[in-house]
Amino acid sequence: MKRINVGIIGLGTVGGGVVRMLKQHHDAYMRDQDIDLNLVAVASREPEEAKELGVTDIFTMDGNDVINHPDVDIVIELVGGVTFAKDFVFDAINKGKHVITANKALISACGNELMKLAGEKGVEIAFETSVGGGIPIIGPLRHSLAGNQIQSVVGIVNGTTNYMLTRMSEDSMEYSAALKEAQDNGFAEFNPSADVEGHDAAAKIAILATIAFNTDIRIEQVPVEGITKITPIDLDIAREMGYTIKLLAIANRTPDGIDIRVHPTMLPVKHQLSNVTGVYNAIYVTGDYVGETMFFGEGAGSGAAASSVVGDLIEVARHMAFREQITQPVWDTEKLPIRPIDVLETSYYLRLPVTDRPGVLAATAQVFAEHQVSIYSMVQHGAQDGKAELIYVTHKAKESAIQATIAGLKDLEDVLAGDPVLIRIEN
Repeated sequence: MKRINVGIIGLGTVGGGVVRMLKQHHDAYMRDQDIDLNLVAVASREPEEAKELGVTDIFTMDGNDVINHPDVDIVIELVGGVTFAKDFVFDAINKGKHVITANKALISACGNELMKLAGEKGVEIAFETSVGGGIPIIGPLRHSLAGNQIQSVVGIVNGTTNYMLTRMSEDSMEYSAALKEAQDNGFAEFNPSADVEGHDAAAKIAILATIAFNTDIRIEQVPVEGITKITPIDLDIAREMGYTIKLLAIANRTPDGIDIRVHPTMLPVKHQLSNVTGVYNAIYVTGDYVGETMFFGEGAGSGAAASSVVGDLIEVARHMAFREQITQPVWDTEKLPIRPIDVLETSYYLRLPVTDRPGVLAATAQVFAEHQVSIYSMVQHGAQDGKAELIYVTHKAKESAIQATIAGLKDLEDVLAGDPVLIRIEN
């Protein structure tokens, strides 16, 4: 039986879960996997975390002590971000140590460089937890679905926004109230901007698309819109139309390149993703031979994330123990272009605040016509105190045309201040 020595940098929610899991299931891993996972070093800025976990005897406040520990074979990085964590990961690989990380920001920013360096050094870097928390998706894309040409990856990959949209839809809760409740329940950070503005989801879809399409996609290449403008009105109208609203991370292979984006989306209620509620995540993958598949589960939390980290740990440890050939993939073989969102063609929902008086409908319709955007339906909502909201649904149109239409509408005298609400419709 091979003993594998493990060091952990970061003892927060996920790190604490990993320590507990390794302690609780150590004997089972020895029996079932034939490996002895031995925790020899842990680092955190909070000594109290180590005391609570019962690992003060192997504790340090300096992550470099874990990397430089002569007995550590595998470094688990759970710090997050792209500052200290980036240095830790690159240093560990350069020192010939295998790395496991949950760091979506790091992988989406420089994953390909890390893969190349790990290949040169003959070590592995594993990052299942970087997307989907406890949902196994990186492994299936790399292995189980590798025989397919992946056509699309579409997911609800942020539990915070999915929880908020669920509460806003089911209980007509306003955005601010839903956010506060998510924060009170520990589903949202004190500064929720990465979640509600869509950047967390953008990092995750960049990783998934890179693997699915074998082309290097960076987070800065992903157009992003968050949920901050969505109101219960939009959710109610969507329901009347037979749709739900979800913050979707979308990546499609097209003849012209990769269509990738994150934004609120109207989905038909019959679609499987429409039934994913609360903090749950789901990732919908379509391959040319496998067809449609969906991966569903808890997207965050100590237990779910720790499960993925330890799964990576066992796989890497087994490769070491049984001297399996390490082949670190580099996802940049197809070099596919990224399609600009301006060329997207879809239907749109547009909510426009206006002055409630004669002539407004004709003026707005003229702007749509000028930009060759065909209106499928229009209703007036909530006329009160001389104000109203016009709700438009368009036929298929180009993104560039709808954006030009919005700019034209905002120039009209009777369109009130504030950005119109635009939601793309996926059928």
